[in-house]
Amino acid sequence: MGNKIFVGGLNWDATDDDLREAFGVSGTITEAVVVQDRDTGRSRGFGFVTYSSDEEANAAVEKFDGQDFMGRKLTVNEARQREERGGGGGGGGGGGGGYRDRGDRGGRGGRRDNW
Repeated sequence: MGNKIFVGGLNWDATDDDLREAFGVSGTITEAVVVQDRDTGRSRGFGFVTYSSDEEANAAVEKFDGQDFMGRKLTVNEARQREERGGGGGGGGGGGGGYRDRGDRGGRGGRRDNW
C-alpha cells in the first residue's frame, strides 16, 4: 500500500485543516487536501491525505473507513493513480441559425426535386 489515501464522503464544509487535524491521530501527515471544483471553488466532497509512511496510511484506512466525520460516513482507502484522460476537447462548432447556402443544394438552399 502507498502512503497516500483517498477520503470520500466529506462534508461540503470540510477544509484541509479539518482533514489534517482528524487524520493526524494516525501519524505524521505531509499533505492534506480537500479537492475543490475549479469553477465554483466549492468542495467536491473528497480529498487526499499523504502520510510519511505506508504503515501510518494503512492505520488511517483501518481507523477511519466507515466512520462518521462532520455528520457524514467516510469512505477511506488507498489512493489510486489518476487514470489518463484525453485532452480537454473543445466542445464542437455549434450551428448557426437562419438561411445559409450549404453548397450541396445547387446554390439555392431549397428542396431539390428533379421533376
